[in-house]
Amino acid sequence: MSKYAVIGNPIDHSLSPMIHAQFAKQVGLSITYEKILSPINEFSSSVERFIKSGGLGFNITVPFKINAYELTDDCTTTAKAAGAVNTIKVENNILMGENTDGIGLVNDLCNNLHQSLKDKEILIIGAGGATQGILKPLLDCGPAKILLANRTKDKSIKLAHKFAKYGKVCGFGLNQIKAKPVDIVINATSASIAGKMPGLSNGVAEGAICYDLMYGSVTPFMKWAYKNSALKVSDGLGMLVEKAASSFAFWHRKTPQTHPVINLLREKDD
Repeated sequence: MSKYAVIGNPIDHSLSPMIHAQFAKQVGLSITYEKILSPINEFSSSVERFIKSGGLGFNITVPFKINAYELTDDCTTTAKAAGAVNTIKVENNILMGENTDGIGLVNDLCNNLHQSLKDKEILIIGAGGATQGILKPLLDCGPAKILLANRTKDKSIKLAHKFAKYGKVCGFGLNQIKAKPVDIVINATSASIAGKMPGLSNGVAEGAICYDLMYGSVTPFMKWAYKNSALKVSDGLGMLVEKAASSFAFWHRKTPQTHPVINLLREKDD
């Protein structure tokens, strides 16, 4: 059996083993996929042990995506732009890195929520690692512009400058958001984990697609979007499955169907 895993800390919450088991069943592959809890300062040792045990590929989740990027021998252009990887393939002792976060989000927005991103105005809340991972794939879709709003203004401005070569993107402080509707609002902050809501002007959600990268419950951001007349509101479960599908294809060169798996997870959540 081909051996795969997800490495993180914490890791108990991960749905990746279930998702990849469903994908493997669809395409007739025999694989194992385990959760590996790595001590914070021992990521490279955890990777080395997994590879020595016959591991052919693995996903990486918080807080190790930058560590994983530094560990790779080579990366895709998407991973290089993000400066982080969430997927590594092992071939002839070469570690090839990919970042499927952004394409997972794009595929969920476009294929599952049926939204075109071309010529749209997109507001992203947060300028951390999650935003850095999704920016290039979003810009590759040709939006009119992407607005980056962050509590620390300098951080969003710096990130906007870094990605300006891929499309029109500008950064500013969270307190500078105008009560003016945009097409899509993406919450890429960790506020939902703490049950908190980023400080946003109410008018920005009106008629917009409001998307929280978090999943598992109705977040404060989603409640705010419903209350402020958003056109459509979504959590990040579809993105989770879509980015897993891209990782699966990166390893196996087979593209699984995502809809049955998203539906299965939604049913389990109800």
